Parts: sequence; C-alpha cells; structure tokens
Amino acid sequence: MKHLIRSITFIALGLVILGQSSCAKAQGVYKVNLTAPKGKAIAAFAEGCFWCSPHIFDAVPGIDSAVAGYAGGHTVNPSYREVCTETTGHAETILVYYDPKIISYDALLDVFFTSHDPTTKDQQGPDRGSSYRSVIFYQTPAEKAMAINAIAQYNKSGMFKKPIVTEVTPLTAFYRAEEYHQKFVQKNPDNGYIQAVSLPRFERFKNTYKGKLKN
Repeated sequence: MKHLIRSITFIALGLVILGQSSCAKAQGVYKVNLTAPKGKAIAAFAEGCFWCSPHIFDAVPGIDSAVAGYAGGHTVNPSYREVCTETTGHAETILVYYDPKIISYDALLDVFFTSHDPTTKDQQGPDRGSSYRSVIFYQTPAEKAMAINAIAQYNKSGMFKKPIVTEVTPLTAFYRAEEYHQKFVQKNPDNGYIQAVSLPRFERFKNTYKGKLKN
C-alpha cells in the first residue's frame, strides 16, 4: 500500500526529486557521525515507516530531533529506492538526538514500544518487508541490557497479544535519508499516506503513551 501511495507522492513532488531519488547513490544520503553533541545523546530505532516515527518522537519532551534514515544493512549510502527493493538489509530507521538530563533511554524505549506494533515481523500496518522490521539499535552494553529488559517487561504487561519480535542489534552505521523524507508529516500533511496511516498512528500513540508530551 505504502509503495503505491508513495509512488503517487513522488509524482506530486516533481520530476526533479524523482530524478534525485532514483540515483544509485542518492543525492543527500550520507553516513552520520554517531558521536553525540556535548551534553546530548543519541539513540536509533526502526519501527516501520520513517515518515511516521519522527513526528511521534519529536512530540516528546527532551527529544531535540529525530532524523529519518537507514541502518542495519550492508549497502553503503543506500538510496530510498534501493532500500525498497528489500535487498540492502537496511531498515527504515530514525536517529534520535535527546537530552539525557530530561529523558532517559528507558523512557525512549517506552516511546518506542507504545508507538508501533512490535509483534509483527517485517511488517508495520500496511507496510511489508524487512525494511519495516522492528529494531532497537544499541551503542553500549547498558543500552542492550535495557532493551532486552524492556522487551521482557512489555511481553509480561499484556499490552500485546502476541510475542514481541523486535531485534536488538548494535548500531554500526546510520545513513541520513534523502532530504525530502525529513519531517515528512509536517511538510506534507495532506499526503494520502500521512492522512491514512501516519496521523492515526500518532493519535493511537497519544492515547497509549503515559509520559508527557510537548505542548
């Protein structure tokens, strides 16, 4: 479904963007430095479409920004079209920049688990394929332990009817996606996919998440 709606969106965005996104190594895609700014921290999560997730994480206090990109695969500087072929190994991922004095990594995990369905393998809503799989990318042993513990706790919570299939994987590289993917909800509020999938998902998150949200 998403590929069809996104194809229509590409047409609407214009031939120039289409030409850029079809490059073997897409313009604007680059490997991000995984060293956080002073006083800040970073975390990476894959939870389906990266048009949806930044809008959700940006609504949480302590999160400075959420960048759409690709992680978990073997292809260097992958284009969006390459990732959509499901041959790069990458998942659509967001890199979250946050203030650990305001929000903890454990709290980020709560945002993660309440903002998607972690029980569907290689699928999120209407989107199917390994690029939509659920992944927690950790950078330290402590983050790995917290991720594993969170999975165990959410499995016990009764929140989900099926077992969680989220992968816990080291973050070795993150590639920032093409610019037109960044802040997609804010830039394209009337887009068909945003109206049908992203915004309803955000509303479900607001009804489920027990933490504070930005005004």
